[in-house]
Amino acid sequence: MLLAEFGSGQVFLSMLWFFLFFIWIWLLIVVFGDIFRSHDIGGWAKALWTIFVIFLPYLGVLVYLIARGSKMNEHALEAAQAQDKAMRSYIQNVAGSSQSPADEIARLKELKDSGAIDDAEYERLKAKAIG
Repeated sequence: MLLAEFGSGQVFLSMLWFFLFFIWIWLLIVVFGDIFRSHDIGGWAKALWTIFVIFLPYLGVLVYLIARGSKMNEHALEAAQAQDKAMRSYIQNVAGSSQSPADEIARLKELKDSGAIDDAEYERLKAKAIG
């Protein structure tokens, strides 16, 4: 009986409502993430935005997207650039320098001659470059 009433149109509407609910949850997560990731707004403004989004969720999210949508893009770009920089730094650190030991020692000699490092530090870094 129940199966006869649940046609393909009902399945489509149920899937549509599920996906709309999923998108809504995703929007809430993105908005809350941006609120707390923003360095350009203070703590009280973050608290007010959070209260606004919690108590008037549909209106709060729409107003936030209209008012701060461009900032959301900037924050996402900054986060991606910071993550890329950290990844590149990690890879360079793990892979080691692409310079040969002779190039590294020559660079250390220049630093020693300019007074940037002392003799003890030069010897320590030279031993590290060699070995």
